[in-house]
Amino acid sequence: MKIKHLIVAAVAVVALAGCSQPKDYGWIKVAVDRATVQLLQTAEEIGDTPMIPRSIWAGYDPAMLEKQLEKDFDTFKDSLRKKAAPELLGKRRLAGVYDWTSGFYPGSLWYVYEFTGNEAVKEAAVKFTNLLFPVSHYTQTHDLGFMINCSYGNAHRLMPCDTIPEVLVRTADNLCSRFNKEIGCIRSWDFGAWNFPVIIDNMMNLDLLFAASKITGNPYYGQVAVIHANTTMENHFREDVTSYHVVSYNPDGSVECKQTYQGKADDSAWARGQAWGVYGYTAAYRETGDKRYLDHAVKIADMIMSRVTTEDAIPYWDYHAPEGEDTPRDASAAAVTACGLLELSTFVEGGKKYYNYAEKILKSLSSDAYLAAEGTNEGFVLMHSTGSLPHGSEVDVPLNYADYYYLEGLQRYMALEGIKYADL
Repeated sequence: MKIKHLIVAAVAVVALAGCSQPKDYGWIKVAVDRATVQLLQTAEEIGDTPMIPRSIWAGYDPAMLEKQLEKDFDTFKDSLRKKAAPELLGKRRLAGVYDWTSGFYPGSLWYVYEFTGNEAVKEAAVKFTNLLFPVSHYTQTHDLGFMINCSYGNAHRLMPCDTIPEVLVRTADNLCSRFNKEIGCIRSWDFGAWNFPVIIDNMMNLDLLFAASKITGNPYYGQVAVIHANTTMENHFREDVTSYHVVSYNPDGSVECKQTYQGKADDSAWARGQAWGVYGYTAAYRETGDKRYLDHAVKIADMIMSRVTTEDAIPYWDYHAPEGEDTPRDASAAAVTACGLLELSTFVEGGKKYYNYAEKILKSLSSDAYLAAEGTNEGFVLMHSTGSLPHGSEVDVPLNYADYYYLEGLQRYMALEGIKYADL
């Protein structure tokens, strides 16, 4: 992903920060050094297995799920994922290249390589990126942007070669094959009873389409992205600017239903969904200059900052979750939010408040409360994310996409601060 707008705005944002004394960036060096150790340890332990680290196998406590969902166990027990075998609990969870999360680990390696110039990290990044080549021929998911843009997209940015643009464009073609012009959206899932489900997460895959338009000079890819963003803006958001997770459409483009799949309830504010929104619409403004997207991103950002109640700005898994010491946090939602707010801060007057909030998130994630110690956490960088609590899946565990957006957030922050890892 290109950050030229961030770099151009760096001086302005630093001025906004208004520090009278030099900042202490030691926490960034600790974070990058620790991430380097963790990711390389993972690459070494995985070896030549053609799999991608996704999370850690974990079980679930039915009583905790009941409390968080405020439902009787019998009302959701059939939706729970099959429990992991006892011998797997606490072990690294690997996924195949067609898993929606497959692009995040190689993408994390690319960011660490960008920071450090470490050749071993680059070799691992190339290796795990190349594993994803078959995904460029895959059409059965909307998550192609996550899978290919985070891996091959970062490779294209940091180590361009003649073969990468073809991969990016072919993948964009496959993503466009899921676009329905009558509905005005890219279809998300091919499972379930919905007619045409679209999830807020899909905003994150539009960057791949904008990239394809730049590579080819063909505006069609960007046009699809714009139509999808417009339809989502019209139907996914409530009056208070919180987002539904799933909106399904009838064949004529009318709304079939509005629901959740990973949140507490259909009308609740699933934390990561709100983060996808502020990131996605900020990126849409960056690529189009359409002020409607900027205005919408600002509204989402203000909503997030007013609704997150935790002192460290790391949200609970759902804004409507019953709060308590045992309420799971979602570090992945925090990391995505930080990335979105850092970019947003460069586009608006008064961007300092978004910048400062993102800085607070990154510092919280870089504390021992969330940043794993070297040699622990099965090689993942961050702790305490939540995948899908209603399914008893990946609750209070590391997630590879939390690591990815955390490192992306550090990269954006360092660019805006005008600092380099080598100088820390």
